[in-house]
Amino acid sequence: MGIGTSIFLIAVGAVLTWAVDVTVRGLDVHVVGVILMVVGAVGLAVSLLLVRRTYADEVLVEPAARRRVLHRTDVP
Repeated sequence: MGIGTSIFLIAVGAVLTWAVDVTVRGLDVHVVGVILMVVGAVGLAVSLLLVRRTYADEVLVEPAARRRVLHRTDVP
């Protein structure tokens, strides 16, 4: 689940929880909204942790791999 999908789930859950006033037999729309917000929040946290870990790996590993070593051949 990506960051965009997580934010979308949080937004839909918030709308269902606080903005929709519909009674459906056998289904509590407010509970569905809370569940969507919780799932979206967990997905957002996991996505941000993975992005942070990937970014940290690229920052710490990449510059060392691109390091150039220059040899001076004109010095006796």
